[in-house]
Amino acid sequence: MKHREKHLPFLRNLDDDLKASVLGQLRDLWTHSSTAIEGNTLTLAETSFVLSEGLTVKGKPVKDHNEVIGHARAIDILYSLLERPLLKEDIFNLHRAIQSEVVVDFMRPTGNWKYEPNGTWGIDDEGKRAYIEYALPADVPPLMEEWINEVNATDLGASLDNLVAAYARLHIGFTSIHPFWDGNGRLARLLSDLPLLKAGYPPLVIQNTHREDYIKALNVYSTQAARLTKSTGVWPQDSSPYSAFVEFCQGEYAITQEIIEEAMAVQNNRHSAAKRKGLFP
Repeated sequence: MKHREKHLPFLRNLDDDLKASVLGQLRDLWTHSSTAIEGNTLTLAETSFVLSEGLTVKGKPVKDHNEVIGHARAIDILYSLLERPLLKEDIFNLHRAIQSEVVVDFMRPTGNWKYEPNGTWGIDDEGKRAYIEYALPADVPPLMEEWINEVNATDLGASLDNLVAAYARLHIGFTSIHPFWDGNGRLARLLSDLPLLKAGYPPLVIQNTHREDYIKALNVYSTQAARLTKSTGVWPQDSSPYSAFVEFCQGEYAITQEIIEEAMAVQNNRHSAAKRKGLFP
């Protein structure tokens, strides 16, 4: 707990039980929301039960249990990165954590960049289907090097609004590259929080209940963007095409801030009660 408190300033001035409660709530919400966006069937309460008690939920797939356990492990890894620059190997370790399903296909590596091209169909801002083509495997290493450099260069003294905009920019960049055969969304939603965490703020968590708006905001950018290459770089367009996604992310930040505010309210009530009893001057 002391180690985490040092690197997570939003835990300071809270009693140990409240620190543990905040970390548990953030872990459960972050894990449930991110995995549910990808189709995990465990509810928030079930996710919390699995992670807190180490037990399974009757009738739910083993795969879903392993996904939430892997995501929670990835959060711990992310917290361990707050004192130093992000490295490629850190991203590989996070990928190994979230890819809880054993895959024996050589062309689907865990903890390494993709070997095959990938893409998906999306809906553009005119309601038409458009194919979104991600970076080719040969372009992934230089693009991800640029992306990692951007993470490490993000100004930790920036305002909260600018840090949320940085989250959106990093998220857009990561998903446009799509460097892995699977797990790209979960990793984007984890890694893009590094600047916020390093600046002392709680993570921004995209709620699964807002999945449709989340996909729409991403598609506004992705359906307009050409496939990234080493020559184009990660962000070939100016910021205006992803302004809708920045606005969406700003709205998503309220829920984790509420968790901190509720804990601080409990702490303040405790202090006031102790002061009334003469326990503090």
